[in-house]
Amino acid sequence: MNEEMVQQLMATAEKLANAAESLDRVLGRLDAQQEALNAKVDRIVASVDERAPSEPERSEATRQLQERVAELEKSNADLKAQAARMVRKTLPPMVSAILAKNGEMSGETIDKSALDKSLQSLSVEQRIAVKAELARAGMIE
Repeated sequence: MNEEMVQQLMATAEKLANAAESLDRVLGRLDAQQEALNAKVDRIVASVDERAPSEPERSEATRQLQERVAELEKSNADLKAQAARMVRKTLPPMVSAILAKNGEMSGETIDKSALDKSLQSLSVEQRIAVKAELARAGMIE
């Protein structure tokens, strides 16, 4: 080996040593950053654990929510039943006139035999139409 080659090897070895030192410093900084991040994560996990409800608290909250849901479902069913009872029962003027003429407009329901007697003067199609309107209004079944 000649002297020029030895000098080149020495220069290359020196560059490699400098690069190794730089890498060592970078790795040291990366380790420090990693430790800082781990510490932050640990603090966040501890904070979440402190705020999380315990098992008895969760079961109590679940029970309360289930009771509230049951209460609201019952209230909803009651309101639907009330709305069904409060449906407006109106009849077309023709039907009202026929029933009033025969004195059948008393109460909310009509006796079937009295209705048939009242509708005898009408054609079959008209009887069907009148009975359909009365059924729609909920006055007959």
